[in-house]
This record gives sequence, structure tokens and C-alpha cells, in this order.
Amino acid sequence: MTSIDEPLLLETAAKHGVPGPVVRELMARTRPCLYLVQHGELPEPSREHARPAARTGGLPALPDGVNWPDGHEPLVLSVDCAALPLGALDIELPADGHLLFFTEVEYPPEQSALLHIPAGVPTTEHPAGDSRVYEPRTLYPVPGLSFDGESDGGPHTRAFLDAEGDGGQEALDAFEEAVGDLAFGGRRPGVRVQLGGFSDSWDMAPDTDGLVLLAQLAGQAVDHDVFTMNLIVGTREEIAAGEYDGLVYEQQC
Repeated sequence: MTSIDEPLLLETAAKHGVPGPVVRELMARTRPCLYLVQHGELPEPSREHARPAARTGGLPALPDGVNWPDGHEPLVLSVDCAALPLGALDIELPADGHLLFFTEVEYPPEQSALLHIPAGVPTTEHPAGDSRVYEPRTLYPVPGLSFDGESDGGPHTRAFLDAEGDGGQEALDAFEEAVGDLAFGGRRPGVRVQLGGFSDSWDMAPDTDGLVLLAQLAGQAVDHDVFTMNLIVGTREEIAAGEYDGLVYEQQC
């Protein structure tokens, strides 16, 4: 994440008419995340030495004896855990190996699965059979910052909104967008994949009541003609232990 010190935050807030005490409350409800984007969407200074860390679509590379998951949902995302920036998230992912996400992005998923393939295990690409195969697209990681969209803020924020009404909410939204772009190091693409952080959901956020976001995929990040938001959540403990059977998969349209 691009370093954002307090003077820069306050300068950005002033441009949007957001008072300093409100800024401090807003920044207290942020979480780090990783955006996975195509090379042309990377901030320009980081493009030359960028290292890929994920891929949408393609065929899964599986060990002998491990088959395509029973539901036969498409492979939508593969993540090379060792290529992710160290310390970029506040959830615990495997240090190495690959995470393979199988789910539907075009229709609400009836079944979904997440597999961790440990590093060093021999694998071969498995044929799809009747499963759909999306065009593979290489993705690169960019640290970012996400806001808790479900919070009603602290006393300064509530007082600001009471005094300013709709204009106050517009100012807060514009400030959060500006800070997100600062953390990204440029204009964030609208279609992207996100690991960790708070969800940027279109409807009720699923990362509440002890559940945290593991991954969020815009349908168009996988297929240009699919307009969905796909969110995968679980408890911190499940994610850290690699107990992925209890994850919740939600699709919003």
C-alpha cells in the first residue's frame, strides 16, 4: 500500500470538506486488502517489475488422485500464495502453494469449493469435461485499503452527517474513494478481484457477525459479459486453519 501519512489524509479530506475528527474516525474502520488486476491496470510506476500472483479461468493444476470438485463449477481464480506481498493482509492465508476457487459467477452457485494445493506437489492440468472453462487472464497484486461500509461511524461522523445531510454523505464517499486511490497508487479499476479487507458489496454486506471477507470477484473480471459480484466469507479461524468447507459463497446482481 502506498504510504499515506496524516498530513496527506487531512489535505485530501479538506478538498472534500471532511473535518479532521471525522477523518480519524473513518481511518479507524479500515482494513488492508489486496487487489488483483491485469498488468495494464497496475499503477504505472510498478509495472516494470511486477510479479504475477494469480489467474482467472483456465484449467486447474491438480495432484494425482485429486479430481475436479463434485459440483463441477468452473475454476474462476487461482492464487499463487508465495507471490502475494508479505504482511499485506490481516487474514492468514497459506504461505505457499496455490488456492483454487471453483464457483459460478454467471448464476448463483449451487456448490462451490476452495482447494489448497501445497507447494512442491506434482500436478497436471485436468480436463474440464462438462465444466465451463473461462479464458485465463494473468493478475498482479496491489496492496490497498478498504472501508467498513456497514459502520455508522463515531460521534464526530454522525454529527457531521446530521449537520450536512446528503451533502455530508457525498463528501464522505468522495473522500473514501480518494483515499482508496491513494493507497492503490493510482486510479483503481472498477472491475477487479480483491483478497481480504472489507467487502465492497452491492447489497447487504456478508462480512458481518464474525465473518470476514476472503475474496471478492467482479463477474466481469472472469467473463466480460457477466455482471455479478461474488463474495466469499468465513471466520478468521476457518481461513487461518485452511478449513474451507465452511466458507459462505454469495452472489449479488
